[in-house]
Amino acid sequence: MVNSGRSRGGSGEWEQPFWQQRGWILSAGFLLVLVVLAAVTLMTSGDDSSEASGSPAPTATASDGDESGNENDRPAGCRTDDSEQDKPTSAPKDMYWKAGGTTLVPVSKSAGPLKFDGPVWSCFAHTPMGAVFAAHAITNNFGLEGWREVVERQVVPGAGRDAYIAKRSKQQKESAAGQPSEETFAGFTVLAYNEKESTVMILGRVPSVDRYGSLSVTLRWQDGDWKVLPDPDGTIYGGVSYTDGTNGFITWGT
Repeated sequence: MVNSGRSRGGSGEWEQPFWQQRGWILSAGFLLVLVVLAAVTLMTSGDDSSEASGSPAPTATASDGDESGNENDRPAGCRTDDSEQDKPTSAPKDMYWKAGGTTLVPVSKSAGPLKFDGPVWSCFAHTPMGAVFAAHAITNNFGLEGWREVVERQVVPGAGRDAYIAKRSKQQKESAAGQPSEETFAGFTVLAYNEKESTVMILGRVPSVDRYGSLSVTLRWQDGDWKVLPDPDGTIYGGVSYTDGTNGFITWGT
């Protein structure tokens, strides 16, 4: 069930912001965060104190940031069908996979992204499904070489974005080029949605340990598109945990 705050669950290594986890320098977005979780589980399988707790998922709530953008104005050349405002019950039929670095990312011709400007994938539908695709595409591209441009254009400005940039800039960057990711995006669910904010839970599969991991991303509609809304301390992901399977999630399929 969704609680009233944006709580950050779990214990052990993944309690830290993901850029402070030792797996960050090898990561290229959300999917490799799951590798970190897998490694932690293997090393602490006998330690009850390191087990991930089943924390409630966060809801979309107000945070700092500039809300001055006119939400009815879309960027030039960006037009979408925003009529479907119900939470999705299945993946759209026009979904396809696009390479983002070493990871295959779900995208849609109707829900977005419709514009691809280097690492910045933008123009998402102002719908729950549009928020889903934005959560996947934007956070995945945080791990690309052009991450700074992605953050500056697709993260809500304010203390949270500044904190994220400061901490991210200190980390050593290692290229994952030529090293295809084993992990895959497996599914999603929309935890909360209104026309201003949405919280999306992303499900990933880690075949090496035959387990699934999930985490949430909160977004805000600003300047005519979805942008990631971090916590004031720069934390992007919430509710990080393992799950036994795909129950409760809409799967992408193959």
